[in-house]
Amino acid sequence: MEALFCQDINFVEGLVRGYRSALLTSITYQNLTQCETLEDLKLQLSATEYGNFLANVPSPLTSSTIAAKANERLVSDFKFIRQNAVEPLSTFLDYVTYPYMIDNVILLITGTLHDRDLNDLLERCHPLGLFETMPALCVATSVSELYDSVLVETPLAPYFKDCLDADDLDELNIEIIRNTLYRSWLEDFNKFVEKIGGPTRELMSDILGFEADRRAITVTVNSFDTELSKEDRQKLYPKLGQLYPEGSFALGQADDIEGVKGAVAGIEAYAAMFDQLTSATAGDNSLDDHFFEHEAKLNKRAFLQQFHCAVVYAWLRLREQEVRNITWIAECIAQNQRDRIGKFAAVL
Repeated sequence: MEALFCQDINFVEGLVRGYRSALLTSITYQNLTQCETLEDLKLQLSATEYGNFLANVPSPLTSSTIAAKANERLVSDFKFIRQNAVEPLSTFLDYVTYPYMIDNVILLITGTLHDRDLNDLLERCHPLGLFETMPALCVATSVSELYDSVLVETPLAPYFKDCLDADDLDELNIEIIRNTLYRSWLEDFNKFVEKIGGPTRELMSDILGFEADRRAITVTVNSFDTELSKEDRQKLYPKLGQLYPEGSFALGQADDIEGVKGAVAGIEAYAAMFDQLTSATAGDNSLDDHFFEHEAKLNKRAFLQQFHCAVVYAWLRLREQEVRNITWIAECIAQNQRDRIGKFAAVL
């Protein structure tokens, strides 16, 4: 069975490792940060694997256009990988797309709540989170109709069983739904990789465990000064990761940042992040920045082993970080924020 799996994934893994070798190097980033204008940035990127991806873009060039075009390249590469995937990798890649679906569905629910045109919102949805029945959701004329459609028409339907009723929807509850869906997805995805076993289980358990911890910490920090009770907050924590269960319980009791710092003190990597935040000065890395850097380290480790599904997930996340880096550099150039241009997470 393992031999057949290695043979089936061999082509895709080779493809992904090729994509990974094309990620921007530290030298290229150094060149990008020296650019004076976005046209200079375009010229520097043309000498990389991005090539002429901005060739047909009309002037004046904007950072948002650069971000959109870079993301289009990422989506195209991922779709090609998906077309060549066989089981269990094909199902693994379905799970990889679910977070994008969650954000898209939440966008549509929020838009309906504010009487926005769903067809316009559909254009803003992430391409990796689109699914066949998604246009059908735009027929809904009320939040209740849309919510009922989601429960039936989308791959996320099983995750909605623990969510609120449509009558309870407001800004706070929509965020509760988002985090409940993410919790269900993480727990379900983790069960799937455990069934695959081998290096996939080993690597993805660490990666998904970190994602669970990050979401638990973020939910806790964002819940301060809101109406979300500690009991309801605790329900949003995924039941996996290094913090679960003792750290998750401690997070649930936290009333402020110091409480969060105490809850994660037993995990060296997280404790170091909060220590740096405590001693940070204006302009230093935020908590999200530290999370991105730690995530990149975990994803880079996936390429140290062979014959597993985790390389696809790791490459996608590293590539997304690369797009964020390019966008950050472009924004700094456009806004003449030269002193902040080097504050991004290294991918290689």
